[in-house]
Amino acid sequence: MRLTIVYGIIVLVWIILLTRIYYLSIKSNEYYEQIAEKNAIKTEDIAPVRGQILDKNGQPLAVNKLGFEISIKPHLRRNLKVLDDEINFIISVFPDLNATKLKREYIKNDSPYSQDFVNVVNFLDYDRVLPHFARLNLRENTSVNPVSIRHYPLGELASHVIGYVGRANLKDIEANPLSKLTNYTGRSGIERYYNEILQGVEGQRTTKVTALNKVVEEIGYIKPSSTDISLTIDLELQKYLYQAFDRPAGAVVVMDGIDGSILAAASLPEYDLNQFVTGISQSDWNEMMNNPDHPFTNKLINALYPPGSVVKMAMGMAFFESGKYAPTSRILCDPYLELGDRKFRNWKNYGSEMMTIVEALRDSCDTYFYRGAYNVGIDIMAPVLRRYGFGVKTGVDLPNEYIGIVPDAQWKKMRLNQPWYQGDTINTSIGQGSFLATPMQVARDTAIFAMGHDVTPHFIGSINGVPQEWHARDILSQKEKSALKYIREGMHAVANIPGGTGFRVLSPSKVTIAAKSGTAQVVGISQEDKVRIKEVDMEYYERSHAWMTGYAPYENPRYIVTVLVEHGASGGGAAGPILARIFDKLADMGYIDEKYLKKKNSK
Repeated sequence: MRLTIVYGIIVLVWIILLTRIYYLSIKSNEYYEQIAEKNAIKTEDIAPVRGQILDKNGQPLAVNKLGFEISIKPHLRRNLKVLDDEINFIISVFPDLNATKLKREYIKNDSPYSQDFVNVVNFLDYDRVLPHFARLNLRENTSVNPVSIRHYPLGELASHVIGYVGRANLKDIEANPLSKLTNYTGRSGIERYYNEILQGVEGQRTTKVTALNKVVEEIGYIKPSSTDISLTIDLELQKYLYQAFDRPAGAVVVMDGIDGSILAAASLPEYDLNQFVTGISQSDWNEMMNNPDHPFTNKLINALYPPGSVVKMAMGMAFFESGKYAPTSRILCDPYLELGDRKFRNWKNYGSEMMTIVEALRDSCDTYFYRGAYNVGIDIMAPVLRRYGFGVKTGVDLPNEYIGIVPDAQWKKMRLNQPWYQGDTINTSIGQGSFLATPMQVARDTAIFAMGHDVTPHFIGSINGVPQEWHARDILSQKEKSALKYIREGMHAVANIPGGTGFRVLSPSKVTIAAKSGTAQVVGISQEDKVRIKEVDMEYYERSHAWMTGYAPYENPRYIVTVLVEHGASGGGAAGPILARIFDKLADMGYIDEKYLKKKNSK
């Protein structure tokens, strides 16, 4: 009996073993074949080359510079001598590199779970590496691979428009996984706004590899694709802005009023984009941040200024839209408006004259607008101002555009928890007080009066050669359309009629300009000051900002130019000459038809 039990156990064990052998050798064969096949197939994503940014004529604004990156075999932390030998060899070839930084970079990025080489040098110029390429490539523990880096051939030119790329961080990768592959992402300007288009589409390479990750065969390949974009900027005109703008700081916008395409734009001073690609030094960063003219701020859309008198065209339309005034109505222009114990002064010591909107714009009479605003009220004024582009985004294709402020009772209650006073309405009527706007908003507002329609300012012209369409919008009421000719006549008088605030500097221009000057106070005027201190006697950073915005040709409106000079003191004196030069350049470049040139008309 015992022997039978023993034999039974032996037979049972053999049955179990044979069953297991059968399962492993036959039943599981297909499963393990699939595992083996997967282990042998490697799929590798290929980073696309970032698309180029070109001007409207195909001139490069942002391109890719070819070079090499250097990587070291992973897991050498277990053998620091080999790691040090590799780093010392790299330093012997490129003495300006820092061995300590290379080692720190390696240790930080070396993962025990990755078989990929560890990148220690992100970029070296092609011409610099090429003579040493063979020596570097023959080393078993070092890998040298071609790589491209963003390059801005024009340095600081149009820096706030073009923007720059920077190394992608964890937050960038989380939002856009492709940036992990490309290593870079758009940080500002067009580079950021159109980042998803410019970064392209990744490719894939499928290979058969050994257990040691050695490639045996390439099975499949999908080529990465790139997308170039062309802007509406004309590089020749863009370069000219820096000749025309002879002041330390400010902004300029040159726009085609038909569709809102921007031919040139600058926020000044600017900065060299290339220093941000690989990482700006702390000293350079501190110098930029401590510069009182704020070169890092995009003043086109990210700086807010009191619009001053350039708001008076829209303000006039608010008066007419209220029904309380017509374009031919006359309102008293005199030295000041007295409200309670406060005097709201005119910008210069006028006599007393009854003016229409044409004359009020020509002379930029403040008390005309004080009295009109007092009677119309902020509840009617504010919505009209927003419809003309103030206090709302223009929609321009640059990131983080500011909306500015059109103050009213609701805004003041929510923001300051204070009641609205008539004095607030009066200050708003001349673009002062809490009223704030960007140069891009002023350009858009000017375009409405020039063209009779609203446009979206934009820089994009085409994507991979496919033109992008932009359409104008009709926003004017019938009453406003009827009043438009009076506003235009007033802007014409500013530049072409003696006594106009821009006559001296704009009337000699090659083309007939319609314009509006503006002087926006930076510091208030005390009620005790009977005569305002002259701007030239003020400290520079206390002087008023200077505006001049206009369009040409007057006979057939098309091009809008808006100029802001920070602390320029006088719109006519500081911003006016810049605007005149730019319109002359537009004429010289053939943008304005010869039949509208004054010389042509005088023959």
